[in-house]
Amino acid sequence: MLNKKDIKIERTATPKTKPDPSTLDFGTVFTDHMFILDYDEGQGWHDPRIVPYAPIELDPAAAVLHYAQEMFEGLKTYKSDNGDIQLFRPDMNAKRTNVTNDRICIPLIDEDFYVDAIKALVEVDKDWVPDYPGTSLYIRPFIIATEAFLGVRPATSYKFIVILSPVGPYYKGGLAPTKIFVEDEYVRAAQGGTGFSKIGGNYAMSLKSQMKAHELGYTQVLWLDGTERKYVEEIGTSNAFFVIDGEVITAPLNGTILPGITRDSVIQLLKDWGVTVKEERLEIADVFKAQKEGRLTEIFASGTAAVISPVGEMRWKEDTISINNNEIGELSQKLYDSITGIQSGKLEDTHHWVQKL
Repeated sequence: MLNKKDIKIERTATPKTKPDPSTLDFGTVFTDHMFILDYDEGQGWHDPRIVPYAPIELDPAAAVLHYAQEMFEGLKTYKSDNGDIQLFRPDMNAKRTNVTNDRICIPLIDEDFYVDAIKALVEVDKDWVPDYPGTSLYIRPFIIATEAFLGVRPATSYKFIVILSPVGPYYKGGLAPTKIFVEDEYVRAAQGGTGFSKIGGNYAMSLKSQMKAHELGYTQVLWLDGTERKYVEEIGTSNAFFVIDGEVITAPLNGTILPGITRDSVIQLLKDWGVTVKEERLEIADVFKAQKEGRLTEIFASGTAAVISPVGEMRWKEDTISINNNEIGELSQKLYDSITGIQSGKLEDTHHWVQKL
């Protein structure tokens, strides 16, 4: 079994110049090192190492390039006011990685080692963790099939790689409501598919709808179910929540939506506060009806990148509604403040979600 002590470390001889933390964008700058772990059939996962960040070499026939056998994850690490470097629920990313791996026939990874590998890489590049307000170090683990062959079957060789990117706040001007377009033509996921998995194909299929939404002046897309096109599912790459009659409703984990880690955190916090949370199917028609009757008070999305994204306007077909007068809702703000407070160490972590280096 792999152990953290097995990780070999080769430090770069040419460190990069670190960017100004006050001007960071999302996912455009990368740190000095990356983690790599190989898999070969008959040998299993082997040769864990941290090496200087550099391009990777792939055979033109690598399975990932032709049959898209790949997965990825996303999480963040933060620097607290007292200088601690801490990760937010990395064990959940490890578990979700193996759920995805199982669905697309990638060999499972030991989850404890997965977390240890991420911590080891962050430790090497800890000077890259920004401490400017609203910033963090984004962590991107991913697995690609590297066997060179043309044929539809699981590959026999893979690479597990982790890269790091210092990122700024998702909202440059602070938390703000977004405009959402309800997609009823294209489908993101269907029962029996890969909607619950974290794979690139799910995101590639969303691009057409995102382009359509942007052309109409909307920030993101609300996906409906793939069968009847009437039940709400996800908002873009985030889980969706609707506050109706004082209760919070979100789509159930029935195989078509991603089991978001921020989603799980939101649900646990809401229950702590005595808020009723229902994980059940909700028709888009009922959302618009509730708004017109004054029973819909908030809509928000949850995800790693933005944490909480309040929704201020939504369009479905030719009908457009305003949510909470296009202002940030009380619950959205409280959830954003609470989760980011726990992540940054400003608030007590009663659920033991934070892991320090």
